[in-house]
Amino acid sequence: MKPARVIAFLLVALVAVVSAACGGSDQSVPDNAVAVVDGTPVTKVELDQLLTRAKKTYTAQKRAFPKAGTAEYQSLQSQAVAYLVQRAEYDVEAENLKITVTDKEIEGRITQLKTQYFGGRQAKLDKQIKDQGYTTESFRDDIRARVLSEKIYVAVTKDAKVTDAQVTTYYVANKKQPPIYTAESRDVRQILVKDKAQAMKIYDELKSGGDFTKLVTKYTLEEASKAGGGKMTIKRGDTVAEFDSTSFLLPTDSISRPVKTQFGYHIIQALSDRRPGKTLSQKEATPQIKALLLEKSKNDALTTWTNENKKELDKKVVYAVGFAPPAAATDTSTSVDDGGGSNGNG
Repeated sequence: MKPARVIAFLLVALVAVVSAACGGSDQSVPDNAVAVVDGTPVTKVELDQLLTRAKKTYTAQKRAFPKAGTAEYQSLQSQAVAYLVQRAEYDVEAENLKITVTDKEIEGRITQLKTQYFGGRQAKLDKQIKDQGYTTESFRDDIRARVLSEKIYVAVTKDAKVTDAQVTTYYVANKKQPPIYTAESRDVRQILVKDKAQAMKIYDELKSGGDFTKLVTKYTLEEASKAGGGKMTIKRGDTVAEFDSTSFLLPTDSISRPVKTQFGYHIIQALSDRRPGKTLSQKEATPQIKALLLEKSKNDALTTWTNENKKELDKKVVYAVGFAPPAAATDTSTSVDDGGGSNGNG
């Protein structure tokens, strides 16, 4: 379940604020917390739960989870604290923007996720929640944070716009770039293997009437195109040089001898004639240009909003000893709790 791109952008935009935070508050951090944001504690329980979920992700990816006390663990812990502080800051800024998230909205988003990813089956969703290390409460908190982030993004970027003059300027400056220009393209299919001798054997079999699709299924290492019998549409310049050159030189329907690239040996067949490159007219390209420029305008609005709120956000964050981000930990103005016996390992 991947978060929406706009949320991801918002997280990236605000992480700079948190990572550079220098405290400045006279708040004290309770013994059970790692930070306080405008009077609201970020608890050790929240941090432990987040690190547990991270550990499950490492396990699923067959990666060793960093050991407590190592630099890698400290880095991961710092990222986790920063994320939790961000979430708390969203609540502060949401209040300033008069944004709220209702239980009904949370339930609606959970239903949407359940339908989209689990066929509407509650049992499957519950299993995924458990497997990822969530409790029912922490899962709802995460959903609430996502919805809140979306609402903040919408509120902050609602006035973003694109003018006709901006579209014209962009068109003139980018006539040779996507989406205005579409490079020459062609449909091909391939079989990729590591060994040259094996590639020659497959090539000889194809020249003797072998079934390309069956040989793809049996031999190819290129998983992305395997299900489609090795077929793909390529654009000039999108693939490695040796593959690109051969693909566009081949007569239609002909099969290449093995072509060596950094990935191995490719046997390529040209399936279609070459389609020439095309430059869209400004009228044709306008919808795509507007979409690109509107996204940039929204990103700029978000960056401006973030910068404008940075000083106030800094004053509302204070960390327990051992939990401040590196930038804050080395800043003499950082306010940290010097009591409670906290350490960097939680």
